[in-house]
Parts: sequence; structure tokens; C-alpha cells
Amino acid sequence: MQQLKTLAAELLQLLFPNLCNACGQPLVKSEQLICLTCRFDLPYTDFHLYADNPVAKQLWGRMTFEHATAMLYFKKGGRVQQLLHGMKYKGKQELGVLLGELLADTILQSNTPWNVDLILPVPLHKKRERLRGYNQSLCIAQGLATGLKCPVYKNVLVKRSATSSQTKKGRFSRYENLKSAFSIVNNAEIKGKHILLVDDVITTGATIETCASALNLAGIATLSIAAIAYTK
Repeated sequence: MQQLKTLAAELLQLLFPNLCNACGQPLVKSEQLICLTCRFDLPYTDFHLYADNPVAKQLWGRMTFEHATAMLYFKKGGRVQQLLHGMKYKGKQELGVLLGELLADTILQSNTPWNVDLILPVPLHKKRERLRGYNQSLCIAQGLATGLKCPVYKNVLVKRSATSSQTKKGRFSRYENLKSAFSIVNNAEIKGKHILLVDDVITTGATIETCASALNLAGIATLSIAAIAYTK
């Protein structure tokens, strides 16, 4: 009976192979979601190793923060885009969790401990989240929470107003599009805490900036920022 089950599983794998979400090649039995080759060869930034990295520099003068990092470089048409597209638009929530776990691993390798109290995902407006079925930043945050061993608060930072797509907007237009879009539901949950704010991609930093403004008004002690990818 066990041999029949094994043969059936192998036949299913042959007919419907599990593919790497980054390169599209078939996964072997020991691989999950991302093949080992891609896990080693993805364009890692190593931003977590130095304080004056490009993400931090982009945010300097716009907000006060302790740490800022992004794990991967984003390139249009590249493997990182494939990963993010699968996570955001193909329902692959487990991929977001895995990427969050990998991001946690990089943070734990930083030269100085982050020592965050809790994790907040950048929220989606409730209408967009309802249409998509989930918030990809929450999936990343859940993976981070496993690695960093700290809680995720998903209903504290909320997006009150639906905004138009940020994709083709410049920095100023992105900021104006998002201005006053975010608010805090319960200040007591985060007051005096070191918050790790999590997003999928940092481009101009406008989303992070507007979220940071709401968090600072709520009286947080310290803010740190982490994302899966960075693009200019």
C-alpha cells in the first residue's frame, strides 16, 4: 500500500510538478517554494550589515528611525519580481511567510541587535484586502514574527482611505496620494514601544513615511523598518 502511495505521489509530481516561485524550475523533494539555487543566488543586498545603506539614506531627514533594511534588490522581470508577484497576486500567502522568515534571518545577522517589541505590517485598505483575500505584508510579518520571536499586531495601524495605485507615481505624487491615509486604532498598544514596520517593497519610501507619521503621533518610542525588496 505504501509503495502505491509513493508511486501515486511521484506520478502527480511528474504530471503537475511543483515549480520554484523564483525561476520556474521543478523543485526536488527537499525543496519548498524556492529552489536551493535561487535561495543562494537571489540578489541579496546585505543592507542589514551597515547603517548607512541605501534604504536608510533614502529615509534620512524624513523620519526618525533606529534601523532600516531591505533583503533583496528588485529588478523588473527578474526573480525577485516573480516572487513578489506570486505573493501578491497569485494567492501564495505561504511564500510571503517564507520570505518573512528569510528576512528575519538577515536581521538576526545584523551587527547590532534590533530588539523590537512588536511588528506592524503596512495595511491595505479593507476593500482591497477583501478583493485580494489577504494582506501580503501581514504574511511577511508572520514569518518575521517566527524568526524574531515577537508578536504581530495586525489591527493597530489601519488604512482609512482607498488610494490610487502608486506604481507610476513619483516620490512627491506618492506622498500626496497617501497623505493622511493611515491612522492608529489603539494608541495604548504601541505607546512607548519599539515598532518594526514591515512592507513588501520600498521604492520612494512614501508609504513608510506616511505610516511613520501616524506612528509617531501615537507616541511610539522607536521605529525600525524592514522590507523584502528595494527598488530605485
